[in-house]
Order: sequence, then structure tokens, then C-alpha cells
Amino acid sequence: MVVGTVHSGVQMGIVKVAKENNTLLIIPNAGVDEATGPLCGANIFRSSFSNWQPGYAMGHVLAERGMKKVVTLTWKYAAGEQSVKGFKEAFESKGGKVVKELSLPFPNVEFQALITEVAALKPDAVFVFFAGGGAVKFVKDWAAAGLKDKIPLYGSGFLTDGTLEAQGNAAQGLETTLHYADGLSNARDKSFRLDYAKMYKLQPDVYAVQGYDAAQLLAAGANAVKGDMSRKADVYKAMETVKVDSPRGAFTLSKAHNPVQDFYLRKVDGRENKVSTVAVKALADPARGCRL
Repeated sequence: MVVGTVHSGVQMGIVKVAKENNTLLIIPNAGVDEATGPLCGANIFRSSFSNWQPGYAMGHVLAERGMKKVVTLTWKYAAGEQSVKGFKEAFESKGGKVVKELSLPFPNVEFQALITEVAALKPDAVFVFFAGGGAVKFVKDWAAAGLKDKIPLYGSGFLTDGTLEAQGNAAQGLETTLHYADGLSNARDKSFRLDYAKMYKLQPDVYAVQGYDAAQLLAAGANAVKGDMSRKADVYKAMETVKVDSPRGAFTLSKAHNPVQDFYLRKVDGRENKVSTVAVKALADPARGCRL
């Protein structure tokens, strides 16, 4: 079996090979919609999210807040485009309007011209998808342009997950949506965070939780066949039906093998993405194109 990977573009190649060879694949991060959509398979599972999900959750939040005109901004690649698509679907279904969709090639981080264009459009809010080093630079550039207190900025949770130390004061107060947050009150999360901190001398983030749950999924399959992984159909059935006791909150899998899970609205406070509320409960990816 294979566990991997992080990048949506790389994941597409892995999914195609795994399908051809009926190799058990657990995706611990990459949210590429196709993996649990048109390229879904009995042997393909995800312990993370689809790109559509966090975007959809934030679209719901902004519509509920009465926002009417929003600009979106992302890298032009699968993760960003699919996140924006989810946001737009939820936001416009509730009466909002995405007035402009801006993008730049991945991994370009020359944001200034686009930030200037956003300022000129004067939207009610901006929704973005960036992650890693690009997220750090974007948040800093946004604040440096003087827009932090002028145009509300929202994003998929990867904007501020694993990036807060580098973003510093520029990130304070930012709100994002994701399937994990700091300050959850469930018992599994409390024990997980304590054990993780003891072992690694740092606090876990969403990537750690997804890896942990990938192992829980695998264990459910392996235990059902007492370690005889050649019994593939039985392994897959056990994994399909398990209820995962996750630090994010318990979740099940959809028919397409994507987590059906709560999405949290989080707000940056210091070096934490603190939970504010549940933005959408038990959100299932629509798995469009899946033929399982």
C-alpha cells in the first residue's frame, strides 16, 4: 500500500497508477477533487479533505454574514481553482456574487499588481487560497499594502496553518475555514496534542492530524483481516465503514472515500488558529463524476 502525498498535481499521477494496479492508496493531504470524484476507486481513500470543502465552508460563512460582492485570488492550479469553485458555489447559491476571479501562475509570489487591482475593485471581502511560503508572503504583502484593516481577507485554512510564526503580526485576526483548529474540546484531541508535544516538542497542525488519521484508517483495514493484506476486498470494506475517532472530531467516509466532517471557522490569535464555531457540520464532498 501507499500513503501520499501533499501536492494535488503530484497526487493525480499517483491516483492513476494506483487505480491501474489496484494498490491501496491513502491520501493524507492532497485535496484534488478528482481523487474522490471522476478518478475515485475502491482502493483509493482520503484522510484529509477535498479542495472543494474548505472553500465551500467559507462561502457559506460569508453569505451568512451578508457579504454581497467578493473577489477571489489564488494560484492557477488544481488546489486553488477547486477551492475557489467550492467557495463560489456556496456563496452564490445564497445570493452573493463573485465579481472577479484573479489568479497567477504557481508558484509565482509577485502579488503586488493583483493586490492593487483588488484595492481598486473595493469588494466587501476577498477570499484566497495560498499555502506554505506563498501564503506567508501574501499575508505580509496584504498588510504592507495597508489593506488589512480596509478590506476583510478570508481564506482556506492553509493560508494560516503552519505559517503563523513566519507571518507574525500580519496574520493576526485573519479568519479561515478548515477541518481542524486549535482549542477543540474533544477528549481525543486533548490526548493527541499532549502525546504529540511530548514526542516532537511542538504542537501538531492539520498535517499531523491527517497523517495520524491515515494510520487509523490503515489500522482499521489491517485489523479486520488480522494483517492479511492480500484480502483486499475485505480491507477496503472495513476501511469504508469505520468511524474514525479523530482529533478533529469523529468522522465517517462518503461512498467516494472522502471524509464527511465538520468544518471550523478559525481566527488567528497569537500563534494559534483558534476555533470560533462550526461553519458547516458533517460536510460531504459532492464527489461529482465518481462511479463507485
